[in-house]
Amino acid sequence: MPQAAGMPELPTYADVEAAAATLAGVAHRTPVLTSRRLDAVVGAEVLLKAEHLQRVGAFKFRGAFTALSAFDDGQRAAGVVAYSSGNHAQAVALAARELGIPATIVMPLDAPELKVEATQGYGAEVVRYDRYTQDREQIGRALADERGATVIPPYDHPHVIAGQGTAVRELVEDAGPLDVLVTPLGGGGLLSGSILAARQLSPGVRVYGVEPAAGDDARRSMAEGRIVHIDTPVTIADGAQTQHLGELTFPILRAGVEEVVTATDDELIEAMRLVAGTLKQVVEPTGVLGLAGVLSGAVPVRPGERVGVVLTGGNVDLARYARLLGGEATDG
Repeated sequence: MPQAAGMPELPTYADVEAAAATLAGVAHRTPVLTSRRLDAVVGAEVLLKAEHLQRVGAFKFRGAFTALSAFDDGQRAAGVVAYSSGNHAQAVALAARELGIPATIVMPLDAPELKVEATQGYGAEVVRYDRYTQDREQIGRALADERGATVIPPYDHPHVIAGQGTAVRELVEDAGPLDVLVTPLGGGGLLSGSILAARQLSPGVRVYGVEPAAGDDARRSMAEGRIVHIDTPVTIADGAQTQHLGELTFPILRAGVEEVVTATDDELIEAMRLVAGTLKQVVEPTGVLGLAGVLSGAVPVRPGERVGVVLTGGNVDLARYARLLGGEATDG
């Protein structure tokens, strides 16, 4: 991935292949789950890539380990700084521990305590901030400058994008060609990597991203042809409370995504209920964004099509999970 005018070039499928080699024997090859009941509800064959069963409970480990593995000796000694509401935080913390790299993670004050504790448990230093009044990217850059560390952002980084793309690479290898591919969408790292893999391995596939209805910056960005910045959205999908797409993810999405659609919090809860009741799997609200888009009909699916959906994470406090599925207004 050579540099061009200070900005890394867009990653390619060759980078996804390289990431797969880096992750071999380190990341889990997660299963593809199926359900006849789900197929009947959707009217198509639904193939769920179970990334909630990945290390740290989310697909984010793929990108984090890929990125940190590329550090030179100086970078490894100086450490890594990341900012995240939870899953990228845990992923960087674990990858750093595995590789012997000091890690500092900037996390919001309202991040799920389960994710904060896990991040600290992997040995990272956690610095807290207010996501509604402070800029996490600015805080992260300041810490990195102060310590001489390298910033690994949650989505707008070529190695991160390439690493995330390995999930869909495995999905197509294990399940076969797809007619439709759907992933949750926050900053676009997973969707970008998925586009690279899907276009190469399943030509003709229609790729959709699903973001929270309260935070439709990507949908607006696609419509306006520019990166639209929004205030931090209020949604139970804490892993997708992003304010904008990245300089790398935006052009990949613009060139490769069929459409960006949205899902409401109520639709996320219904998708969580279905996954729990039918597949006996615990998936966090952000993790079911893609499935919620399929179930609501926002993602158009024709009868009998093969639909790949990435379930991205399972890191949810069980008390909160019970409240959400129980229909309580507050999500704690």
